[in-house]
Amino acid sequence: MRALVNSVTYWDVVCLNKIFGLDGKKLVSIAVPWISHSGNGYYYPALPLVLFFFDPEVALRFLLAALAAFALELPLYKLLKNCIKRDRPCEALTTVQRRIVPSDRFSFPSGHTAAAIVMATLVSFFIPILALPVFTWALLVGFSRIFLGVHYPTDILAGIVIGLLCGWCGLTVAG
Repeated sequence: MRALVNSVTYWDVVCLNKIFGLDGKKLVSIAVPWISHSGNGYYYPALPLVLFFFDPEVALRFLLAALAAFALELPLYKLLKNCIKRDRPCEALTTVQRRIVPSDRFSFPSGHTAAAIVMATLVSFFIPILALPVFTWALLVGFSRIFLGVHYPTDILAGIVIGLLCGWCGLTVAG
């Protein structure tokens, strides 16, 4: 088991260093903080409000699914984060400096990624034509967290799994 953990850690650090090393790319350096910020959740409540003007019934179902999904996602990611207590790469690796101030202390799982995947799952269900753009955005949120030095790739993978499961549960509740 220890060998598996060491192997995963090795590849986690290799991938992290590759992504973190993209710093010299001007467009990436400018766009990534904005992409990361878009995953903070401040804009999520606007979507059911916008949907309300087009289809109030869909907006209500979307809101119910989102409330149920986030009622699961938020405590689950916080519980895992505080039980596992994985140091952020910017704290654990001398080769990585944080490019933003993280919202909390620990790294695993990525709450930004989990929340973005929840939103992508819900939007793609209710507005299927937007599936590709919203999942692309959600994956870019995860990428941005690695680039900014606050998450490892496996933190992002865990966030994706949590987001998909919670999004699916929210859709199940909304019927």
